[in-house]
Amino acid sequence: MKNILFLWTFLVIVTWIARCDEHDHTYKDGEEVVLWMNTVGPYHNRQETYSYYSLPFCRGQKKDISHYHETLGEALLGVELEFSGIDIDYKGDFSHTEYCSVEITEEQYQTFVYAVQNHYWYQMYIDDLPIWGIVGEVDQGGEDHYIWTHKKFDIGYNGPYIVDVNLTSEAKVKLQPGIKISFTYEVKWQPSTVKFEDRFDKYLDPNFFQHRIHWFSIFNSFMMVIFLVGLVSMILMRTLRKDYARYSKEEDLDDMEKDLGDEYGWKQVHGDVFRPASHSLLFSALIGTGYHIAVVTLCVILFTIIGELYTERGSLLSTAIFVYAATSPVNGYFGGSLYARMGGKLWIKQMVVSAFMMPAAVCGTAFFINFIAIYYHASRAIPFVTMVAVTCICIFVILPLTLVGTVLGRNLSGQPDYPCRINAVPRPIPEKKWFMEPAIITVLGGVLPFGSIFIEMYFIFTSFWAYKIYYVYGFMLLVFLILTVVTVCVTIVCTYFLLNAEDYRWQWTSFMAAASTSGYVYIYSFYYFFFKTKMYGLFQTSFYFGYMALFSLALGVMCGTFGYLGTSIFVRKIYSTVKID
Repeated sequence: MKNILFLWTFLVIVTWIARCDEHDHTYKDGEEVVLWMNTVGPYHNRQETYSYYSLPFCRGQKKDISHYHETLGEALLGVELEFSGIDIDYKGDFSHTEYCSVEITEEQYQTFVYAVQNHYWYQMYIDDLPIWGIVGEVDQGGEDHYIWTHKKFDIGYNGPYIVDVNLTSEAKVKLQPGIKISFTYEVKWQPSTVKFEDRFDKYLDPNFFQHRIHWFSIFNSFMMVIFLVGLVSMILMRTLRKDYARYSKEEDLDDMEKDLGDEYGWKQVHGDVFRPASHSLLFSALIGTGYHIAVVTLCVILFTIIGELYTERGSLLSTAIFVYAATSPVNGYFGGSLYARMGGKLWIKQMVVSAFMMPAAVCGTAFFINFIAIYYHASRAIPFVTMVAVTCICIFVILPLTLVGTVLGRNLSGQPDYPCRINAVPRPIPEKKWFMEPAIITVLGGVLPFGSIFIEMYFIFTSFWAYKIYYVYGFMLLVFLILTVVTVCVTIVCTYFLLNAEDYRWQWTSFMAAASTSGYVYIYSFYYFFFKTKMYGLFQTSFYFGYMALFSLALGVMCGTFGYLGTSIFVRKIYSTVKID
């Protein structure tokens, strides 16, 4: 017990340190204000970013500043803040001032020309407020290239707080080898009525995210849920009532009449329906991981709604990592208890597979992309120290907490309590029509769940792969609940038809039918890439399809768990209400 408390305390302290701000966002007159230079990269490839000073920009004269603390989320997102050297004081106006100059060599000229031709943008921060600017532009003829050399900052303040920052790029200079370029800046401070709590609202896009199409998609999905739940309830209750009546009539017949009768339906497989799933170790690990992902998703959505985590750099990712580590007992409990009910003996192996299944997929994908990022010298290359930190979290936090959950799950709910006994010899599965095969059910099972979320997928993709900040997490919560209900209803119907065809292999079928939603999401990601974006290059393409595969995998495991959970309740319910000889 002491070890568990120690692990939880350690995790909370590490997360608190990771989320500490550089300061408390309050300033006194004349106090230092730091301008951080972050990254630069092509506009159409948002994830292909490089250090700002990878281009031959120069720094200001100021050297001494307060120390900066980088969080784990920022390191994983490729944030590389470097001090600009530009002197800015709170409420202190600066007129047109030169802060550095650089003499352009042939190599530097070619570097700048490449950046201008590829529409390179750069990002900066003042008091955690992001600022974007463009490196330069090409003339209409496409022959001459120009670079912006003057940065004009208009900073709004409200009391001791900075509430608004605007950048204007001026002084366009034609690029030529051998010329000397002077970089200048000016700062204008203006009082503002914007509250500190609302200073991030200007970066949001209500016209995009709260468009009537978005509202209509939510309403449409909600109506689909009502219709689907009503339809499933009506059809199943009516059909099951007929089944119950038929089985009750058969119970009144003598043995001779039963032998001559035409028995069929889901009751015939009562001795095999609760047979353990094939590859039970892998199946239970997937179910435990699915529970874990669902809990993390729900918690992060709720935390973001309450705390507006999207306003702080890397805080959303840091919170997700913390919640994933802290809720690891959920994985062990549900996966371990299911494996015990299925009669599994290698529970330690199952626990390790369950604990490292998702982290291994994430780290494997990131490791592959990291090689490409290192080759490109991109800021997305994950530092070695960050890799060590993530590994330590997996080994010293996630694994022990998963072990705790596994032990609790095996002891508290690891005993099988099926309403029907399992036959010693498996019953032969009769031939059935082609559309009743598990493979066909699996392919068709994900159509309706995908239909209920594909509009939301467009908004989520746009926020991640384009320059939009996703903030409508209330919508996301509704879509999450709608997806859950639709997935459960669809898999229940699929499982009923499968069992009625006297095929008792419902565990994997219910999981895969629901998980196939992720296949449609991944196919949609191809459409989005080729028709909705202008991404190009090996780095961006591998980054996009690598992480979209990871996103689809996590979504599939979560949906598969929803499908299995709803179906298992349904199966237990129908077999517990029929008298079995």
